[in-house]
Amino acid sequence: HPGYTLPSRTHFTKLMEQKYETSLAKVKDALKATENKIALTTDAWTSVATEAYLGITCRFISDGWELTSFCLTTMPLEERHTGPNIAAWVEQAVERFEIPTSKIVAVVHDNGSNVVLAANFHCAGHTLQLVINHALKNPQISKALGASRSLVEPFKRSELAASNLKLKQKQMGTPEDPATQRGKQYLDLKSDQWTLLEELAQALQAFECATVYLSGESYVTVSALPPLVKGLLKSTHTSYETCETTARWSGEVTFTDDKQSKQIIAAALDPRFLQLKFLTAEESFSVQNKVQALALQHMDRSTGNQDATASAEKGSPNRRTVSVVDSLLGSDSTDSDNDDSEEDAHNQKIRNEVLMYFGEQPLSKTESPLSWWKWFPALASLAKSFLCIPATSTPSERLFSAAGNIASKKRASLSPEHVNMLTCLHCN
Repeated sequence: HPGYTLPSRTHFTKLMEQKYETSLAKVKDALKATENKIALTTDAWTSVATEAYLGITCRFISDGWELTSFCLTTMPLEERHTGPNIAAWVEQAVERFEIPTSKIVAVVHDNGSNVVLAANFHCAGHTLQLVINHALKNPQISKALGASRSLVEPFKRSELAASNLKLKQKQMGTPEDPATQRGKQYLDLKSDQWTLLEELAQALQAFECATVYLSGESYVTVSALPPLVKGLLKSTHTSYETCETTARWSGEVTFTDDKQSKQIIAAALDPRFLQLKFLTAEESFSVQNKVQALALQHMDRSTGNQDATASAEKGSPNRRTVSVVDSLLGSDSTDSDNDDSEEDAHNQKIRNEVLMYFGEQPLSKTESPLSWWKWFPALASLAKSFLCIPATSTPSERLFSAAGNIASKKRASLSPEHVNMLTCLHCN
């Protein structure tokens, strides 16, 4: 229509801001509605316009036993990225979404020294990379890799050199794959270097599989971390020194009264790993006792508020004054005895539930532990508090993959506030 006026940029900006406010309200309502624990992930990122951002995501298990994730913010940063500043920024985001700090079970972060001061749960993916980097510094491995790079680099840089190599291989009747037995003799690598590289490739394949699995967002990952670490230690024990691996994963493969790993407790609350085969018998017993204590505490907190509310509404107008001596000697009435017997029965019920749970047959590794929980109400509520934790900070890193497409070179003039709005709309 010749009289039609195209909407201006301001028009679309207002529509985007309105949609963001609507999405923000829905996220707040969803976080208020859940009574379960919430896990956060955080990571820092710099755009093409050299503007720094802090991405924060959250994850929890809904009442229907489904993993639910939200992008909270892509916060623009103007001050130095120190530990106290990052902690303050995370607190600001939590306050904005009205999340009580008591509901936050973990903050997953990368292994940067500044973020470590602000959060309490290391990213398993970054830790795996640090272990690999340390192993590659081994003199023998480093020398073999250097020799391989010097052979491959000329053919990767020049298309003509790569074509001549293929032509020469055809003329000599040698296979194009140099990793075969006949092809090895034409590359200037010693036999022990070939053996080392083959073992290294096999070891790195296990690390790659572990990294890909732990980076998943649609399933439970934190409980699989301890058995995966134990498997990695076994797979690399025959060929490589495992001191670095053991040092970095000490909290995931051992359990003591001083170091009570959330990852191991999560594994104990996962019916796939309830037998705790990656621990010693003594450690397994300690974990079961810890799970029982946590279940008792969890049920006490959940029933304490109900009892306090009921007693306040009911009142006690005929309450008799009890002296200090009577309170020390014990009351003559049967009310306190009834209360003690009810409490003992309640505690015994939870203890029996824990014993029955650890006596169950483990669930298949291919099945989801979230669809299994229904027969143990006390432990099921506790399981929601631990199984929601992601093993890696991948959610916040994938957040910046989306933000990178938004704040591209062609859109580098976007304001940080609008980058945050567009990223949250894209991810939520």
